[in-house]
Amino acid sequence: MFVDIDTPLNIDKSWLSHLEPEFDKPYLKALETFLLEEKQAGHKIYPQSSDVFNALNHTPFDQVKVVILGQDPYHGPGQAHGLSFSVQKGVKVPPSLKNIYKELSTDIEGFKTPDHGDLTQWADQGVLLLNATLTVRAKTAGSHQKRGWEMFTDKIITELSEKRTGLIFILWGAYAQKKIALIATSKHTVITAPHPSPFSAYTGFFGSKPFSKTNAQLIMQGESPINWQIS
Repeated sequence: MFVDIDTPLNIDKSWLSHLEPEFDKPYLKALETFLLEEKQAGHKIYPQSSDVFNALNHTPFDQVKVVILGQDPYHGPGQAHGLSFSVQKGVKVPPSLKNIYKELSTDIEGFKTPDHGDLTQWADQGVLLLNATLTVRAKTAGSHQKRGWEMFTDKIITELSEKRTGLIFILWGAYAQKKIALIATSKHTVITAPHPSPFSAYTGFFGSKPFSKTNAQLIMQGESPINWQIS
């Protein structure tokens, strides 16, 4: 059991072969206790339990091509669904994602801005949309940081770095770029830029062309490019 005492651990088998031992370690036991206490205290936790591991379930270990690292889930109603930078359909597109779409419109020829913020289509093509922290208390940004999730997601990055080759890591902002220390840059590509947040997008995110750079690298490696268009 994890996250919700009524919900069994539900992670894609390709990931469990790499991560299952983590769930017996003290740090994740402590995290599970903390999440249970949050729930018992009456706090709403996002995303819902069935969506916490969505990034892993939509992008199996052997199918990962690209990793886009976020920090926290969104903490507003109906937003978070387990994919970094993504929100569920019917929810207002957040400012950072609006800027991502703006960059896409100049970076990828013919890209048309979608009317929603659900990035599941990227995940299903091999783009691992991974947040460093996988849960958050409603209306309280950063409330589940430094409780153990970061150790778990660092393990995900480390496993990908060690067991795979030719991955592309897109790291936006100082927080994500600290994860370079976990990545074997001799066999993987790292693309960096300022965060797409309105506070930093104009300091170098716009014009950084991460999406066309990613596709160029994939093609050079003999792999199919990502179709960044969201329908």
